[in-house]
Amino acid sequence: MEKEQVKEQESAIKKTKKKGRKFVKDFMSFIQRGSVIDLAVGIVVGGAFQKIVSSLVNDIIMPLLSLIGKQNLSDAKVILREAVMDGDVVVKAEVALLWGSFVQAIIDFLIIAFAIFVAIRAMGVFRAKLDKRVKKVVEKVKENIKDDE
Repeated sequence: MEKEQVKEQESAIKKTKKKGRKFVKDFMSFIQRGSVIDLAVGIVVGGAFQKIVSSLVNDIIMPLLSLIGKQNLSDAKVILREAVMDGDVVVKAEVALLWGSFVQAIIDFLIIAFAIFVAIRAMGVFRAKLDKRVKKVVEKVKENIKDDE
């Protein structure tokens, strides 16, 4: 009876190893697809682009807007409840709506959304031109085939 249990356990181990190898093989196949690699590159580039846009907004656009409003717009807020102080110690922190920071985030979003729109639109135009060329080539090939017959 022990030999049968050992054989069953060995069989179960072999099946598990086989499933594990298949899983790794499927995973490697998935990773090597172009779309997954493109997605990974897009995420990295998008993260870097987001930093550039944030710097543009924080370091250039917001200070220029602050010149118009005579105050640092990114620090603009509406205080709902003043801070409670005991000398120099804050007993209760202020409660405020940080609308300047919110405006800054909206500007970030609009710049990134516009850049994505321009990129997608350019790809669409490129794709349309490519489709036209492919269609012309296919028509020429069909004509050549008919001429050869």
